[in-house]
Amino acid sequence: MKQRIITGVIAGAGFLGFIILGGIPFIVLMVLLALIGMWELLRMKHIKPWSVRGLTAFLFLLLLALPQEAISFLHVDRNELFLLLIIVLLGHTVMTKNSFTFDEAGFVILASVYVGFGFHYFMYARFVDNGLTLIFFLLCIIWATDSGAYFVGRSMGKRKLWPEISPKKTIEGSIGGILIALGIGLVFVYFFPVYDSMITTIIAILLVSIAGQLGDLVESAFKRHYAVKDSGQVLPGHGGILDRFDSMIFVMPLFYLVGLM
Repeated sequence: MKQRIITGVIAGAGFLGFIILGGIPFIVLMVLLALIGMWELLRMKHIKPWSVRGLTAFLFLLLLALPQEAISFLHVDRNELFLLLIIVLLGHTVMTKNSFTFDEAGFVILASVYVGFGFHYFMYARFVDNGLTLIFFLLCIIWATDSGAYFVGRSMGKRKLWPEISPKKTIEGSIGGILIALGIGLVFVYFFPVYDSMITTIIAILLVSIAGQLGDLVESAFKRHYAVKDSGQVLPGHGGILDRFDSMIFVMPLFYLVGLM
C-alpha cells in the first residue's frame, strides 16, 4: 500500500504537470504512454515487440496517435494510409503462409485503434478551446467514478456487475460511482464552467462516468482473456499504463464522436 501511494503521488503530480505545461512536452509524453500501452498489449499476446509484427503494430499506432501536424509531411490522408496498411498487413498473412496469422493481423489493427485513437484524442482535447479545463473536468469525473465505485462497492455491494470479467465489481458500486461522479462534476463546473448548458453538462458527466466504467471492463476482459493480472509493471503498485488509462482512452474517442469536445 505504501508503495502504491508513493507511486501514485509522484506519477500523478508529474502527469498533471505535463498536462498544465501542454505543448510539445505533453505530446511527447502522450506518444510515449501510447507506445508503452501497445508494448503491454503485444506482451499479452506473446508478440515480441521488436519483431516485424511488433514493429508493424508500433507503426500503426503512431499513425493513429500522432497529431495530424506531425505526419503532414506524408501529404496523404491518415485514414487512407491506415486502410492501405491494413491491406498490406492482410497480404502479409499470405506471403508468410500463415506464420503471421489473420488472428494476429486483427489483433494488431484493433490494438492500434484502441490505444492509438485513445491517446490521440487525449492530446486533441488538451488543445481545443478551454482544453485544460476540459481535461481536468474529465479526469475528475473518472477519478470520482473509480473512487466512488470502490468505496460504495466495498460498503454496500452485494450484486455482481459482471463476475465473468471482473469478479469484485458490483452493481451498487457502479451506481454509486456514477452518483458521486455526478456530484463532483457539478461542483467542478460551478467553479470552472465547461459547457453553457446544464443539460449538456449532466449528459457529459453521465457519459464519461458510464463509458469510463465500460473502458475499465474492456481492459479487464483483455487481461482475463490473456490470463494476466496487470497489463504491465511500469507503475509499481498500480500495474501498467493501460491499467491506469483504460477508462480515459476509452472515453476520449467517444467524447469526440458525440460532439462534446
